[in-house]
Amino acid sequence: MAHINESVVSEFVLLGLSDSRELQLFLFAIFSVVYVTSVLGNLMIIVIISSDSHLNSPMYFLLRNLSFIDICESTFATPKMLLDFFVEHKTISFEGCMAQIFFLHIFVGSEMMLLVAMAYDRFIAICKPLHYSTIMSRRLCIIFVSISWAVGILHSVTHVAFTVTLPFCGPNVVDSFFCDLPMVIQLACKNTYEMEILTLTNSGLISLSCFLALIISYTIILVTVQRRSSSGSSKALFTLTAHITVVVLFFGPCIYFYIWPFSRLPMDKFLSVFYIVCTPLLNPIIYTLRNEDVKSAMRKLRSRHVNSWRH
Repeated sequence: MAHINESVVSEFVLLGLSDSRELQLFLFAIFSVVYVTSVLGNLMIIVIISSDSHLNSPMYFLLRNLSFIDICESTFATPKMLLDFFVEHKTISFEGCMAQIFFLHIFVGSEMMLLVAMAYDRFIAICKPLHYSTIMSRRLCIIFVSISWAVGILHSVTHVAFTVTLPFCGPNVVDSFFCDLPMVIQLACKNTYEMEILTLTNSGLISLSCFLALIISYTIILVTVQRRSSSGSSKALFTLTAHITVVVLFFGPCIYFYIWPFSRLPMDKFLSVFYIVCTPLLNPIIYTLRNEDVKSAMRKLRSRHVNSWRH
């Protein structure tokens, strides 16, 4: 007899964040503001960097790409979550669920690699300033961005290729607001121990290796900066604290989820929300409020528009 796919689950039920109507309305108001601010903030960074010739350095090229990834990351699940606050029976199709898993791991994997590229850029700028323009060419930046997307896609395809072939023949309730890979795997009608180990290895390897690379890079950079005592080094330290803040807030929840992926606590849902909805907002807040070059470009862009309206 020919092999028949045992999967009979056509949709998954999402339990969301809360059953309380009042709390759901409150969360809708909060997350709507965060989501819109995040998308507009990251779009603003892309527009500012693209329109200002002074912001054509490799760091800003990478930052513009980071903003694009953040827009994608905040959009793959958040709009559905916001709509689901008004729906009693929250469901997602099997295909929609696999798509969410696919896009989440592409964007997270790509962002990890891009943060490593940004750390390398700062490493060269501070530790080898005389060779910076030679090493950090536009070609190398394009290679970095291409590698980050390639790693994200490979990381994601590995997960989805195995998940989509699992037999789902009964349980279909996911205790989250989106299709969280470990929770979906546990719904399969077979022993998923090997799949769980594969998920842990794949995700844990990429997140821990990127995090260690970033910690080593920034440690070397900080030691180099502290050896110098000048206004230039204080500006470098200012930029570094912005980078390190993004890294810690991005990798903190990520490593936590990948170390204990299959034993979840009730509070983990809210940590997931912070990671998916709020983390993309950190980029515009940290880089615009702490970066004088971006703030100056913002003022120029605003005055240009004000003048064009007057004429």
